[in-house]
Amino acid sequence: MPVTRNIRHHAALICAAIERAARAGAEILLTPEGSLSGYCADFNRQAARRALLQVTAHARRHRVGLALGTCAWEADGKCYNQIRFYRPDGEYLGFHAKTLLCGSLGSRPLGEINDFSPAPLRVFPWRPGIRIGGLICNDMWANPQCTPMPDSHLSQQLAARGAQVILHAVNGGRSDPKSSLLARRYHETNLRMRAEAGQVWIVTVDNSHPGKWPCSSPGGVVRPNGTWALKAPAKGPQLFFHTLQVPAPSTGRRPA
Repeated sequence: MPVTRNIRHHAALICAAIERAARAGAEILLTPEGSLSGYCADFNRQAARRALLQVTAHARRHRVGLALGTCAWEADGKCYNQIRFYRPDGEYLGFHAKTLLCGSLGSRPLGEINDFSPAPLRVFPWRPGIRIGGLICNDMWANPQCTPMPDSHLSQQLAARGAQVILHAVNGGRSDPKSSLLARRYHETNLRMRAEAGQVWIVTVDNSHPGKWPCSSPGGVVRPNGTWALKAPAKGPQLFFHTLQVPAPSTGRRPA
């Protein structure tokens, strides 16, 4: 979906997607990075709070779980770039906070690295036998053009903790078709290689704005063998559904 700074419009788009997800029988809906609040730290807090209540109530009524990309201030007084996880009955499981934060590569990095706080990596029980994790954009690929932080291989950390599915919310930057294509190739290669390395499913969605250029990261579903189970068109808003065949955890890989 297009992610701008229009919180009311974002909420309307997400609610419409929830209704379509319910009709399709989906258990959980994943949205892009910052798709409720906007991808920024200076979002309108009151508007974002109202929109969060609206969207989560709508999902609960329609019995659709959420992996909701948004920025939010928490009770500890810190702002987090999050994926918030809700079960279909509305139970809030917690959030993943973006860990490999973007910033300039100078001695004093500038950018979101100064706006958002990280939080400990978590795996969430989705239903019996299924554990899920979340990553946000650069968490997956540690793009050397975007972060001064070292690659901590978060996807493999989640896999080692027992996650079988990683829900990946992206807001890829792009300023022209050439940079978009270069980033897209890098991002796709990382998605496929890291799915295979961790033997995990990866479901990924990007910000589609501006629609005149391809998303800088492909949307879709990557199998644990690194092949695409579903790949969304490169441009414009897309809503897709896929059923993951998730086996029961093996005795050789115990959840932490």
